[in-house]
Amino acid sequence: MRHRSFQPSASRTLWLATAALMLAGPALAAPADEALAVTAAAGDSAPDTEIIVVGDAIRAGQIAGSTALVTETDLKRSRVFTVNDALRQVAGLFPRDEEGAGARPNIGIRGLNPVRSTKVLLLEDGVPLGYAPYGDNASYYHPPIERFTSLEVLKGAAQVRFGPQTIGGAINYITPAAPEQLTARFTGSVGNRDTVNLDGMVGGQALGGGLLLHVNHKQTDGNRDNQHLRFTDIFVKGSWDLGADHGITLKVSRFREDSQLTYSGLTRAEFAANPRGNIFVNDDFQTERWNATFAHRWTLSNAATLKTTAYYHHFARDWWRQSSNSGQRPNDASDPACGSVANLNGGCGNEGRLRDYDTWGVESRLSLDHDDLGLGFGGETELGIRFHEERQRRRQWNGDTPTARTPGVGVNAGVRENNERDASAFSAFIQSRLQFGDFAIIPGVRGEFIDYARRNLPVDVIAGGRPTGAKTAETQGQQTLDKLLPGIGMTWRVADDVTLYGGVHRGFAPPRVEDIITPAGGSVDLDAELSWNWEAGVRGSIVKGIRGDATFFVMDFANQIIPQSVAGGVGATLTSAGRTLHRGGELSLTLSSRDAGWTDAETDMFARLASTWVATARYSSTRIANVPCFDGATTGTLVATGAGAVPCGVARDVKGNRLPYAPEWLISGALGIEHKGFTGQVEVVGQSAMFADDVNLVAVTPDGQRGRIGGWAQVNIAASYGPPKGNWEVFVSARNLFDRLFVIDRARGALPGQPLMVQGGVTIRY
Repeated sequence: MRHRSFQPSASRTLWLATAALMLAGPALAAPADEALAVTAAAGDSAPDTEIIVVGDAIRAGQIAGSTALVTETDLKRSRVFTVNDALRQVAGLFPRDEEGAGARPNIGIRGLNPVRSTKVLLLEDGVPLGYAPYGDNASYYHPPIERFTSLEVLKGAAQVRFGPQTIGGAINYITPAAPEQLTARFTGSVGNRDTVNLDGMVGGQALGGGLLLHVNHKQTDGNRDNQHLRFTDIFVKGSWDLGADHGITLKVSRFREDSQLTYSGLTRAEFAANPRGNIFVNDDFQTERWNATFAHRWTLSNAATLKTTAYYHHFARDWWRQSSNSGQRPNDASDPACGSVANLNGGCGNEGRLRDYDTWGVESRLSLDHDDLGLGFGGETELGIRFHEERQRRRQWNGDTPTARTPGVGVNAGVRENNERDASAFSAFIQSRLQFGDFAIIPGVRGEFIDYARRNLPVDVIAGGRPTGAKTAETQGQQTLDKLLPGIGMTWRVADDVTLYGGVHRGFAPPRVEDIITPAGGSVDLDAELSWNWEAGVRGSIVKGIRGDATFFVMDFANQIIPQSVAGGVGATLTSAGRTLHRGGELSLTLSSRDAGWTDAETDMFARLASTWVATARYSSTRIANVPCFDGATTGTLVATGAGAVPCGVARDVKGNRLPYAPEWLISGALGIEHKGFTGQVEVVGQSAMFADDVNLVAVTPDGQRGRIGGWAQVNIAASYGPPKGNWEVFVSARNLFDRLFVIDRARGALPGQPLMVQGGVTIRY
């Protein structure tokens, strides 16, 4: 595979030199014997090797932005089955379901479009989880939620510590530490819709350190008929202390998916006839992901700690399908060899969307403690640099039959896409917390310097809908993108356990390789997504046992990137939408009767609430869109939109319209009790209505891809019992208890939400 080596410009060279000096300076300044003495005294309290995003409650209280922690207890009380179940517990997050297994999360934050989580930074122990965060930040993979003990969410100006996406927020999944003693655990559960979840863990001290092995196998039919999803995840983690000053962690994982899964949603008529139907019974989805991460911690002195992480991901995805959206149905005009839907399983061909990604990088972060440096004020400084490389290989093979796995020779067959897409990135950041008594100022800046390259390899020349045997010529293209992203925040502790916080930062998300370089190798005038993000809030104890966090936010986009046709699906051409504006508020509340002293240590009545209000999510500058006609209508016929009736068949400025997939309200609340080994919880989650397109159509178009999506709410319950300090536990859960039917997405046609899902199981510990 061809690619360019990273060539730093003058500005990049300055960043490299500055970062190198900043990293080397404290190491040169700290005498070796002093570092040894300090570390020996610290003993087990020395920092671990993994990157901290939010940390514990004390660290979270010092961050100039909204944060959230979903703990192991929260996950257990809810008996979460997918990552979406966990993320709904966080204010500001909109985790939209897709297939019912959470394997392809669609996470939106504060009114941002959730499609494929492209505007969110996903991390595992502080390391990028996505297979191409710079060149194609789409989530077609997600590890099982059972791999993690907790998760944390970071929003606000503190995001400049992480990248490249710094707009909506960063979600960090935390893997468990290896146990100090031999420990084993097995959990097995079964449920309706052919659901099976087998999860096992064993760990302890071995090979001079701690080792952990985790294995998960999950399968379910999910939300629709004629689909069956199967996943197996193997995760190994080891940690070793190399003397007083050094520690290392090694993680290796392999994820495999083998699913019967279609891409297309339902037309309006199909949804009315069978809302959980799926006519594409031959579609097949295969993925495999390998990951290796090596982390090293070096305690340079009492004031300085250096953490370095190297990582490598390989991700392969083969998706053979007969349709990419509900408008792509077999008909005589487009495919005479197929004829009609009646011949779907006979003469109709398919498309193989084949992807391979290799991603690797190395990152170093230096933490400095101001008190130990004797600067005269408290706080700390963190600075870091990262080199990151991505290699994509993308192919599309169109086959002649529904089960083909090679390029065909018939109508619409052949090799339709064959290209390589590369992204090379250097990033650097510095952020300080300057503490003056109860008040702190937190300035920071991040630099992102990205090189893009695309090589379009020969594909079949098509004539009359068939391959001719000739091939197109090879083309190449290159682009660069450099951005500086400043941010500043503050915290002010106004009472013992009440803190005001606020900040502003430059939000950034890079375009995909395919959006900035054309198939012919030319450049596209598509800027990066840029915004100014403002935030102000208060967090702390309302009264003993009740904690809250309230935040007001503004995201003012200079340029937001959205699909040219929102109904065109994930692969649609992207365009600069111009100015957009998001404004709203978030509220989180937790209650514990045990912490309040209302009940004894054996009993806890608990409650939580996560509420999001996106009051504004609108186009703020001129944007022209076509208003569609449907159901036999002609040009000029009035159709209903969120702004009133407008004539169809004409171009219209949608300035002031609400952004697609931005519900005004999101809510998640739970009430439960723990008592002598029993835990029971009732949970309610829901959202208000939202639009599926920029025109804000109310009525649903025949293809099901446009029209308002109604609001919904569902009730979930979970209960478990295990004797206190015992080695077994039984549990049962039900999601969507009243089996409500609702639509969750229209991008590729109507998709139904989660049906009633009942599961029961047992956990055995050693």
